[in-house]
Amino acid sequence: MAESLTGRRSPARLILAGIVFLLPIIFFALFYIYPLGSILRLGLIPEGVLDTAALTQLFTDGYLLRVLWFTTWQAMVSTVLTLLLAFPGAYVLARYRFRGKTAVRTLATLPFVLPTVVVAAAFVALIGPSGVINTWLRDLFALEAAPIRLNQTVWIILAAHVFYNYSVVLRLLSAYWQNLPPSMTQAAQMLGASPRRVFFEVTLPLLRPAITSAATLVFIFCFTSFGVIVILGGPRFATLEVEIYRQALNLFSLPLAAALSLWQIIFTFILMWVYTRTQARVGQTVKAISRGAVERAVKKPREKIFVFGNVVLIVMLIGAPLYALVVRSFRGRSGFTTAYYQALFTNRDDSLFFIPPGEAILNSVLIALVAMALSVSLGLLAAQALTRWERETNGRKPIGTTLLARGLDALLMLPLATSAVTIGLGYLIAFGQSPFNWRASLLMLPIAHAVAAVPFVMRAVLPGFRGIQPALREAAAILGAGGWRVWWEVDWPLIRRPILVGAVYAFTISLGEFGTSIFLARPERPTMPLAIYRFLGQPGALNYGQALAMSVLLMLVCAVAFLAIEHFRFGNEGEF
Repeated sequence: MAESLTGRRSPARLILAGIVFLLPIIFFALFYIYPLGSILRLGLIPEGVLDTAALTQLFTDGYLLRVLWFTTWQAMVSTVLTLLLAFPGAYVLARYRFRGKTAVRTLATLPFVLPTVVVAAAFVALIGPSGVINTWLRDLFALEAAPIRLNQTVWIILAAHVFYNYSVVLRLLSAYWQNLPPSMTQAAQMLGASPRRVFFEVTLPLLRPAITSAATLVFIFCFTSFGVIVILGGPRFATLEVEIYRQALNLFSLPLAAALSLWQIIFTFILMWVYTRTQARVGQTVKAISRGAVERAVKKPREKIFVFGNVVLIVMLIGAPLYALVVRSFRGRSGFTTAYYQALFTNRDDSLFFIPPGEAILNSVLIALVAMALSVSLGLLAAQALTRWERETNGRKPIGTTLLARGLDALLMLPLATSAVTIGLGYLIAFGQSPFNWRASLLMLPIAHAVAAVPFVMRAVLPGFRGIQPALREAAAILGAGGWRVWWEVDWPLIRRPILVGAVYAFTISLGEFGTSIFLARPERPTMPLAIYRFLGQPGALNYGQALAMSVLLMLVCAVAFLAIEHFRFGNEGEF
C-alpha cells in the first residue's frame, strides 16, 4: 500500500505485517538453506572434523572422472545440437508472418512444461524396441527384430534433450530477434554487404547475448538431467545427478553423495550467475518494437520453401514423439485397445504396485494441490513485499530496503540453480534426524515441490503487482476504504490473472516432479512420475502399456495447463 496508508497503521499491525512478509524468508531458510547446509556439513565434516577426502574423490577416482566427463560432454553436445536446430526456426518465428504461426509457436513451446518422465516415455514409444517406427519398419520389410536399436544409447539421450530444450532456445531467441530493428541489416546491405556478411558481422553479434543466455540455460538443464538419463540411458550412462542418486539410495554412501552434490551446486550456481548476467544484457540491449515493423509476409519461392521446411521440422520434431506416445498407448497385440487405460484404475492381484495406479494419480493431484497452495501463498507475500520495497527504493529510502529487496529476490530464485535430486538428498539428510525428524511426514514432498515452484510463481505474479499504480490505492483510501477493501477492490482485479498463471505453474511443476519424489515419496504413496518409472522398469506388455497410458494423461494435464498459462499471462513480461 502507499506510504500514506502505511502511516495510519498501529505499531502492532506494522509488526504483524513485518512478520507476515518474513514468512517466505523463514520458509526458505528452513526448507532450502538448511537442507543445503546439511549437505555441506556431511560432505565436509562427516565425522565431526574437517575431511575433504570425499570432496576430492571426484577428481581422483577414475570412475567419477568418467561420470563428470560424460555429464559435461553430453550437456555440451545437447546444447550445440539444440542451438543448431532451433536457430532457423527462431528466425522464421521472429521475421515472417504466416497462417498458423500462433499454433506452431504454441506447439514448439509445449515440451518446456512436460515432465521428463513423459519425454522419456514418448521417445520409448517412438524409437524404442516396440516403438512406432520400429513396428512400422518390421511390418514393412517383414523383419523379425527391431532395425533401429537406440534404446539405452547416448543417441536417444541426445535426441530427448534436444526435444526437451528446443522450446527454450526457440522462445528466447525468437523473442529477442523480433526486437532487433531491421534498419541495421538494411543499412549494411545498402553499403554493399552480402547477406552472409550481414549475418556474421551485424546480426550474429547483436544476437550473441540471447544465444549465450539460451545456451547457458540449456546446458544447465542437460548438466542436471536425471529422468531422461535414468529411463533412456539405463545403467550404462550416469551423470553427476544420477550418481548422486545411486550413491545415496543404492550404495548408501551419503558422504560421497553429499560431496558430489556440493560440486554440482558449485557448477550450477556459476552457470546460473552467467545466465542472470547475460539475461540482464538481453533486457537492456534493445528496446521492444512492434511486430508489424519486423514481420513480413512470405512471398518469394525461396522464402516459402525455407519457412515451410522449418515449420515441418518443428512439427515433426515436437509432434512425432507425442503422437507416438498417444498412438502406442492405444495399441495392443490385436490392434486398437483401451485396456491400458482401464488397467490404471483396476487393482490386479499380480500387480507390482502396493496400491492401484489410480491411487498414484490421486496422490499426485493431492500433493500438487498442497504444493500449489503453499507456493502461491509464499510467492504472493514475497512479490508484494518486493514491489513495496522497490517503490520505497525509487523514493530514495534507506539502502537497507534495497539490500533487503535484492536479498529476498535472490534467495527465492536460488532453487532454479539447484537440481531436484540435490534438494531431495538435502531433505533426506536434514529431516531424518533431530531437531527436525520429519522425513516420514506426508508434507515433506509438497513442501519440496513448493520450494521448486516459488520462483515461477514470483515471476508470474511480480508484473501484476508492478502494474498497480499507488495513486489508485491512495484514491481508494481517501474515499474511506480500509486496508483489506483497498486490496480487494484495487489490487485483486489486477493480480488475479497472474496469480492464476502462478498457480497453474506450481500445480504442473509438482505434478510432473521426479527428482525429489524419488527420494521423498513413500513406497505406499507413489506419484505419477514414479509410477511411470516403475512401470517402464518392469517386463510385460501390460506394464509398458500402463506407463504409456499414464504418460498420456500427465501430458494432457500439462498441455491444458500450458494453454491456460499462455491465455492468462500478464502481458509479455517475465522470463518463463
